[in-house]
Amino acid sequence: MQTDYTAVVKHVDAWWIGWIEELPGVNCQESTHEELITSLRETLREALKLNKQDALAAAGADFRQEPIAI
Repeated sequence: MQTDYTAVVKHVDAWWIGWIEELPGVNCQESTHEELITSLRETLREALKLNKQDALAAAGADFRQEPIAI
């Protein structure tokens, strides 16, 4: 599993906003940079977990998992 991701972060007015470049839909907004990075990590972990659950459910029975590196 990929363990390195890229956070795109921006300070706008009183807020820090950020996205995970490699995974659409993982974005957060916090009042400090530190809180933003923590929220992005937690949100990324949850999104990966949900994506895995969805993929396994869609596969049904009689499947195999194979690692793929890029």
